[in-house]
Amino acid sequence: MKIAMLARNPRLYSHKRLVEAAELRGHSMDILNTLRCTVNIASHRPTVAYNGETLAGYDVVIPRIGASITQYGLAVLRQFEMGGVWPLNESVAIGRSRDKLRSMQILAKHGLGLPLTAFAHDPKQSAEVIKAVGGAPVVIKLLEGTQGIGVVLAETDKSATSVIEAFRGANVNILVQEFIKEAGGSDIRCLVVGGKVVASMKRQGAKGDFRSNLHRGGTAALIKITPEERSTAVRAAKHMGLNVCGVDLLRSNHGPVIMEVNSSPGLEGIEAATGKDIAGQIIEFIEANAVAGKTKTKGKG
Repeated sequence: MKIAMLARNPRLYSHKRLVEAAELRGHSMDILNTLRCTVNIASHRPTVAYNGETLAGYDVVIPRIGASITQYGLAVLRQFEMGGVWPLNESVAIGRSRDKLRSMQILAKHGLGLPLTAFAHDPKQSAEVIKAVGGAPVVIKLLEGTQGIGVVLAETDKSATSVIEAFRGANVNILVQEFIKEAGGSDIRCLVVGGKVVASMKRQGAKGDFRSNLHRGGTAALIKITPEERSTAVRAAKHMGLNVCGVDLLRSNHGPVIMEVNSSPGLEGIEAATGKDIAGQIIEFIEANAVAGKTKTKGKG
């Protein structure tokens, strides 16, 4: 197969591993800088150009779209989809996952465990929002944040109100969530491929930091997950419509709760922690499922 990867940095561990795994199995893969792709919109002839040359002949596209360029990246991915190229994750599903509010609404609709979450436009409703999630301490998140950036722990109602008003004063959309103290600054990343949890790790935040992201100095270790945690991760991926994703869970007093579903999960930490060839499993999934023009959502929702 001829595979295109939409990614801006070919030197990232995850991207190099996917290329390595594909070539080991006899496939060719080109890494295309998403921002250098041009969408050419013409009736019955959807094409993508790269550095002025029209792209053709790709069987599969692997979207590794950075959060900061989500909208442009999704436009490029949609163009590949309209041209019949099979996407590892579809544009609609990635769009859902990047909108924290929408993803929470979808997961809640299907009865999956979530921390108490509230959202309001008017900063004057700060007290109402804080009360809705059980009062301080609360976690305040940017809707578009990633890798732990834009996540604040407010330990009192007064500090929570100040943070909410500051964010809303800057016209930034936020979510307010209950703080799961019993998680102890750790979470569980479950890597789902094709409806199965293929690997899981426990991430522990750096000393004094409630965020467990590896990009923020956290550490990772192999962990055995419970059947309920496995089921929660699989159902989350299914309802988000993602073939490959990282599902981040917290162990709360009332069972596993989902913090985030990541449509472009990093492979370095989890491959190191588990010793598993996850890149290889992703390529094997592509081999078994890639069919030209075959999509699940077909642009719905």
